[in-house]
Amino acid sequence: MASGHYELTKSSNGQYHFNLKASNGEIILSSEMYASKASAENGIASVQTNSPNEAQFEVKVSSNNKPYFVLKAKNHQVIGTSQMYSSDSAAKSGIQSVIKNGPTTDVRDLSV
Repeated sequence: MASGHYELTKSSNGQYHFNLKASNGEIILSSEMYASKASAENGIASVQTNSPNEAQFEVKVSSNNKPYFVLKAKNHQVIGTSQMYSSDSAAKSGIQSVIKNGPTTDVRDLSV
């Protein structure tokens, strides 16, 4: 069965960022920008650890009333943010996808 994977990239300003993609290639969680590759890799490890725990997710509402969610580490720091969704049920489906795909060890380093 195909599963999701992480893509680690380097931006034009030299910072690092990762996306968690579902098996269909859709981005289901995005990180903040990190100053170093090692910090971004630590962020991936934190998502791998925290994503199986539904209590670490928080559904929020954007300024234009679109639901989205964040994944938080045990220290309550946000380690990933979803896209905007059309409904609460769609956001909850997104959370289930991160719970399923987040633990993957498939990390594709596109920063080189």
